[in-house]
Amino acid sequence: MTTAVTIPRHGGTGGRTAVAARARQVVKAYGSGEARVVALDSVDVDIARGQFTAIMGPSGSGKSTLMHCLAGLDTVTSGEIYLDETEITRLKDKKLTQLRRDRIGFIFQAFNLLPTLSALENITLPMDIAGRKADAEWLRRVVDTVGLSERLRHRPNQLSGGQQQRVAVARALAARPEIIFGDEPTGNLDSRAGAEVLGFLRTSVDELGQTIVMVTHDPVAASYADRVLYLADGRIVDEMERPTADAVLDRMKDFDARGRTS
Repeated sequence: MTTAVTIPRHGGTGGRTAVAARARQVVKAYGSGEARVVALDSVDVDIARGQFTAIMGPSGSGKSTLMHCLAGLDTVTSGEIYLDETEITRLKDKKLTQLRRDRIGFIFQAFNLLPTLSALENITLPMDIAGRKADAEWLRRVVDTVGLSERLRHRPNQLSGGQQQRVAVARALAARPEIIFGDEPTGNLDSRAGAEVLGFLRTSVDELGQTIVMVTHDPVAASYADRVLYLADGRIVDEMERPTADAVLDRMKDFDARGRTS
């Protein structure tokens, strides 16, 4: 399935191609012979720049595998992955590590904050490691966007779970990556804190022009996205533009019903 790219509803394209990342005929398989398991089965997909894309599907559908391959965290068995115009599937380890550091942001369920550092130090840590100086104006804008201005000197144990995840979001945004990948980024948060973080992700797309790809199983979380991709058995089987929580839930029920009757 080849997914057409539409003009982004939010954010901007920065004057470049409207595609931030794309997969072409991507296969990811584990094992061999009778034990071979195909996690991704000839996937074609375009991720639009300046949009918030959610990836959904039942357990084992390949959604996390697709995100990890798009982000260069996992290798593909065959096919091609591009970040903008750079094919990342043929990059050597050193070049791939540099690309992930310089051009991609990550937000995971586990906040992955260093307990001995302040919120601000955690936010700037990846740039400090890379020997890059933070853009002061951009950093201030990011901190304001995620509502952390009054908490920058606090260490993680002095912050709530929602605030810690906001620090993780700010850390991903601060380096101005081309694209941010989130793997169930609100999975460890209660509904109120999760809604706060999702709101900040939505704002980062609308006001900062960010591109975000998020794996989630939660229809409410998916409703913050511009577009939802549905995976089943390693293939993209459907997509939804401008989703609502109810519409996502109904679509998921349809898939469950099909699965029971197939």
